[in-house]
Amino acid sequence: MADEEFELDMTDLERRMDGALGSLRTEFASLRTGRASASMLEPIMVEAYGSRTPLNQIGTVNVPEPRMVTVNIWDKGLVGVAEKAIRESGLGINPQLNGTIIMLPIPELNEERRRELSRVAAQYAEHARVSVRNVRRDGMEQLKKAKNDGMSEDDHKFWHDEVQALTDQFVGKVDKALEVKQEEIMQV
Repeated sequence: MADEEFELDMTDLERRMDGALGSLRTEFASLRTGRASASMLEPIMVEAYGSRTPLNQIGTVNVPEPRMVTVNIWDKGLVGVAEKAIRESGLGINPQLNGTIIMLPIPELNEERRRELSRVAAQYAEHARVSVRNVRRDGMEQLKKAKNDGMSEDDHKFWHDEVQALTDQFVGKVDKALEVKQEEIMQV
């Protein structure tokens, strides 16, 4: 293989690292911070019409105020199962019914629960960093193979530095996202 032909697919590496960051954001959205958010209900599935259906597909989710989420269930027959699914979801929210509207008052978080959520956020961030480093490792293995196939020392160094810079950039983004999430969690 002539070294002029080698072109590391940086777009693919970047896309995969971005995927790890996207997964992290999704995990962060599911962490309850004491502030109402429609995305906190995304993981909740409801037994509806013979299959498991996401809660947001059987009703409209709204955030009318900072400490309240409402779900307006379209089919009266599903109000009970939706309420049960929310109650059993582990979010620690006690649903209140008002006709077809399920109101979810978001309680204040105590200090211990805030610290616990902060630790969970840190674990999520570490998983994202590991994913980014795994993508880096794949890129470095491609470089190693190319070097064994005759890539010049200069080209190898150039691509090595490119992959490392991309990795540092995404690890920095993960760290920043964690910092923002932890501030949000600890905010009283």
